[in-house]
Amino acid sequence: MSAQLIDGKKIARDIQQDIAKKVAAMTQQGNPTPGLAVILIGDNPASQIYVAHKQKACEQVGFYSEKIMLSHDTKEEKLLSIIDDLNKNPKIHGILVQLPLPAHINNQTIIERISPLKDVDGFHPYNLGRLAQGNPVLRPCTPYGCLKLIESTDIILKGKDAVIVGSSMIVGRPMALELLIAKCTVTVCHSQTQHLADKIKKADILIVGTGKPELIKGAWIKEGAVVIDVGINRLADGSLKGDVEFETAKERASFITPVPGGVGPMTIAMLLSNTLQAATLNKGLFE
Repeated sequence: MSAQLIDGKKIARDIQQDIAKKVAAMTQQGNPTPGLAVILIGDNPASQIYVAHKQKACEQVGFYSEKIMLSHDTKEEKLLSIIDDLNKNPKIHGILVQLPLPAHINNQTIIERISPLKDVDGFHPYNLGRLAQGNPVLRPCTPYGCLKLIESTDIILKGKDAVIVGSSMIVGRPMALELLIAKCTVTVCHSQTQHLADKIKKADILIVGTGKPELIKGAWIKEGAVVIDVGINRLADGSLKGDVEFETAKERASFITPVPGGVGPMTIAMLLSNTLQAATLNKGLFE
């Protein structure tokens, strides 16, 4: 068998078109335009590209957006003060601090300073706690996007064996919570997991986010599995590879995401979705 590709670009485009329609309807009714502020510290080239993509997406759906550029040596107190101002700014409904941060700034301190109702990355303990309770408000973007990709296959999630490789707070842990809500039986693998291949061979649904190119071999994939590859790794020759050995995996999986063009576009689409929801919540408009 050869897997059907899950087209993240198309799914993300459809979501963004729906968001654009909702924004137009909101503003026509006199409601404020959803606003997103993105803070970028330093001159990391990859971060600059990500921020540019987010701003372009905001423009496409009709959001107001601000980009705040800070030098690499910006003090933590200065960043906290900027976040405080954005928390009070009625034009801003979502606040995103582009990670990674310089070593002298504490990630968790920054995340917790953002108002939970403006935390469009979904990393604040309030939002992760709501997700753990099965009652999410603003959900971490990449796991939420992965869930949408899985749902696009029309498979029944209830009772499926799901294996997540990678236990980060950005992907692995919130992904496990999303799949538990969907009534999957979830296994989370990490750097100390033993017999990784044996666990992957049992997975009806496999999500991989490790940052290690082609760590997961195609021969390990269960026949008919759904494979979501979160990884995107640039090799020495300039090519991009995921965390899964794509060419062999697609001969065993039923559905698989390409790299690039799979998870990446969905992360931005879910950021826009969260910003729209935050604007709705902050206005007190519940759909």
